[in-house]
Amino acid sequence: MNKHLLLTAGLAAMLALTACGNTAKTSEPEAAQAASHYPITIGNFTKAEGGTTWEKKEQVFDKAPERIMANTRPAAELLLHLGLGDKIAGVGANFGAPDPAVESEYNKLNILSDEYVGKEVTLGTNPDLVYGRGGLFDNADWGVGTVDTLNGMGIKTYVLESSVTGGTYDSIYKDIEHLGEIFNVHDKAESFIQELKGKQEGIASKLAGIQDEKTFAYLHMSDPKEVSVYAAQKETFFNDAFKMVKLDNVFKNETGEVSVEMLIQADPDVLIIPDWVTTGGTTQEKLKEALYANPKLSSMKAIKNKQIYAVDYNYMFGYGYNTIDGMEKLAKEMYPDLF
Repeated sequence: MNKHLLLTAGLAAMLALTACGNTAKTSEPEAAQAASHYPITIGNFTKAEGGTTWEKKEQVFDKAPERIMANTRPAAELLLHLGLGDKIAGVGANFGAPDPAVESEYNKLNILSDEYVGKEVTLGTNPDLVYGRGGLFDNADWGVGTVDTLNGMGIKTYVLESSVTGGTYDSIYKDIEHLGEIFNVHDKAESFIQELKGKQEGIASKLAGIQDEKTFAYLHMSDPKEVSVYAAQKETFFNDAFKMVKLDNVFKNETGEVSVEMLIQADPDVLIIPDWVTTGGTTQEKLKEALYANPKLSSMKAIKNKQIYAVDYNYMFGYGYNTIDGMEKLAKEMYPDLF
């Protein structure tokens, strides 16, 4: 080996040793800081099997979870915004409009099913945290297991506060704060909160000149021949989201089932239907065509004024941060001159 090569090799070795030393010096305070952050106690929720009422339950974290099972797509996408993609062990319910900002990362994740997944599949990911939409914490075939069941197995849980009764879009901000605490990623959490608040304030600013809210009803339908009205009386997140675009659920106080006759009598200004495009279901065009042609509904304002709008299912019932994107899209369709 000539002198030049020997010097080069020696220099490379010295640089490698120096780099290792610097890494060790840098990682030591980071490790100490992480250790001092835990344990932490996070207020969350539980619901008895077969129950209907959410109750408060604390979760204690001695360290940041390493293997997260996210029970819906929006839940997983939120983790990606916080830089936690490497900790996601599996994702259930892979449907809904994708978030372009994290789509490439999302497509690399372990997708468990396009449908809701059960407890056996959930446990198959060997999670130390099961997290996401509250309604899926159930021991039924479509549920990931109840909070108490999972906790009894030594698995931590986090139920999105936005998805329990009483949740609103502002609950998303609290969820992000809690995730920032659990994973010790406060800066990323705060940055994302500010980004979302900016979008929310942007919509409010555009619609500030609209003084009177319009009434709406939600038709949960996939078959053009069947008109099914969902009152969404307990869907506080859903109702709060539509308030962003000056829409008030005409049936928000209705505790029973809503018939087509009740819909016609209420005569809301707007009809909202689900957009099933990401699931391969009936297109919104076919659903709208059937509703506009339905003779029973012909006297309604929404029919006469062509005021039927489709919103992606996850934007309404995913209880996620990206609901703001769905509401912005809806606002642009309803009030194009304001955007």
